[in-house]
Amino acid sequence: MQEFHVEVTTRDGQMECFAAHPDGEGPFPAVILYMDVVGIREELRDMTRQIAAQGYLCLLPDQYYRDGKVRFDLSKGAEEMQRMFAMGGSLTVDRVMRDTRGMLEYLESNPVVAGPTGCVGHCMGGQFVVAAAGTFPDQIGAGASLYGPRIVTDQPESPHLLADRIKGELYLGYAEHDPYVEDNEIPDLEAALDAHGVTYTLETHPGTEHGFCFPERPAYAPAAAEKVWDTIFEMFQRTLKA
Repeated sequence: MQEFHVEVTTRDGQMECFAAHPDGEGPFPAVILYMDVVGIREELRDMTRQIAAQGYLCLLPDQYYRDGKVRFDLSKGAEEMQRMFAMGGSLTVDRVMRDTRGMLEYLESNPVVAGPTGCVGHCMGGQFVVAAAGTFPDQIGAGASLYGPRIVTDQPESPHLLADRIKGELYLGYAEHDPYVEDNEIPDLEAALDAHGVTYTLETHPGTEHGFCFPERPAYAPAAAEKVWDTIFEMFQRTLKA
């Protein structure tokens, strides 16, 4: 496997991304892995490698780049948690879609990449998956959001309002117990997707909590996480490799 870092040019500056793809010249379909609020760490690089091993060029952007190389030490307690959530709140849909445009331009110019692009996002990243599918409908062939809050809000940039533009397929996986996802999100999101004929799968995994796909979290649920990955890779096989 080949691993490298690349500086992607966005409207707001240079965004460092970690990337991986199988050995060889490809071409490979691309997948963007949006980070969760905790930010860049080895756990996300391992997910990047996991996606790449299935035959994709996977791009993991450091979306906190506007504030430098931001890393969190959650062992410091409540103050560090507050700083983390404040940083996450600074990543508006508009900002991340500007970043996504830069990544898509980079991928389109990369000779080892071909075909539609997929995307995956956990937690905070889930809203950006749905937003990207609606903002770039001709480039995003499939997207997977895992326990993503704020996909449905009362704001004009709420991702669910882009349902009428989505052409790709979506997978939306939720935890059974999740204090970060509002009660109205799932029914309102389903209503929006159904109204516009979007192809999607939405499922709630019994007995799970927010973050159940992350191996280093106390909430990690191996069976549910494996099922999620199987479903995502089956979707990508149909939509990105066909």
